[in-house]
Amino acid sequence: MTPQAVTDWRPALAPGLRLRHDPVRGEDLLVLPERVVVLEGSGGTVVGLCDGTRTVEGIVDELAERFPGAPVAATVPAFLDSLRREGWLT
Repeated sequence: MTPQAVTDWRPALAPGLRLRHDPVRGEDLLVLPERVVVLEGSGGTVVGLCDGTRTVEGIVDELAERFPGAPVAATVPAFLDSLRREGWLT
């Protein structure tokens, strides 16, 4: 994905996928057809911001505000791109 495409990309969950919180385990889950992916750490928070309205930069800015000092600018774009390559984000 080119830098310009990342800047313009407004990630959203792919059709048929759902983000759910498992209160028993205390973990966020990405529910796919016939599969469940456990999102560790703040992965659920990041995916929860992928609603198709925010750009990657907007997601990074919001997370940087919520988690001051966290290396979100260095880690979140790569995390989102890996989810896109899996086909979980459009």
